[in-house]
Amino acid sequence: MIRCMSNQKPMRFSTRLMQVMTPIGLIIGLEEAWRLAGGLVAIIAAQVALTSLAAWALVRRLREERNP
Repeated sequence: MIRCMSNQKPMRFSTRLMQVMTPIGLIIGLEEAWRLAGGLVAIIAAQVALTSLAAWALVRRLREERNP
């Protein structure tokens, strides 16, 4: 029997957990990158910032198009 994804309940706890754990993991990862690579962490931080900006812009555009 194949279950459709639309029949499942939303996972509220895991969504909140990821919203908290992702920034914490990112900060820990940047600290470790600083310890291992020194100044190259600036490139990693810039890449993370650019990716976050692109994701934010995409979500914003999708929400605008969904609610005219």
